[in-house]
Amino acid sequence: QVQVVESGGGLVQAGGSLRLSCAASGRTLSSYAMGWFRQAPGKEREFVAAIGWSGGSTHYAASVKGRFTISRDNAKNTVYLQMNSLKPDDTAVYYCAAGQPGSSSIAAILGYRYWGQGTQVTVSS
Repeated sequence: QVQVVESGGGLVQAGGSLRLSCAASGRTLSSYAMGWFRQAPGKEREFVAAIGWSGGSTHYAASVKGRFTISRDNAKNTVYLQMNSLKPDDTAVYYCAAGQPGSSSIAAILGYRYWGQGTQVTVSS
């Protein structure tokens, strides 16, 4: 069993930056791929970024590529999402997830077993 807790959300102006953190407990994260997903009001939850268990591979949604960076520190059991050049369209609840998805499902919600409660990110124009 893995518990993950997100933090770092908040209100920021367009063009600003935030860093989200995802701290895990229960089991070491080093066996799991980690993903960030987001859900805006009235929309479905969507993939944002993912990182392999060793940190050697990363994947991004087209909408955030070049602006967001996912990283992990397995020694601290923590995953990060650095978000730069934020836009109002990035406003959503951001969720961290842990799982063992196959390479073809790294961006799929069903590929992740453990989810956090989410942290709100609001970008004002």
